[in-house]
Amino acid sequence: VLLSLGKEELEKMIEEKRYCPDIIVQLKAARAAIKRVENNILKTHLEDCVAAAFGENEEAKQKIEEIKNLLDKMQN
Repeated sequence: VLLSLGKEELEKMIEEKRYCPDIIVQLKAARAAIKRVENNILKTHLEDCVAAAFGENEEAKQKIEEIKNLLDKMQN
């Protein structure tokens, strides 16, 4: 839903021949939103699927947390 709304807004801006820098700002915002969704999906995968594959291993849990923290740093 979020992505389709962004797409519609961008198409409208282009059709209205809005100022190019304004369109670029909206494109950047859309990319940032997609990046957040990707990051959340990957974190969920780490927390659920990867953690389940390792079992209740405390060292594995720490490594998963390290990866999640690194993802947060890379996103900003």
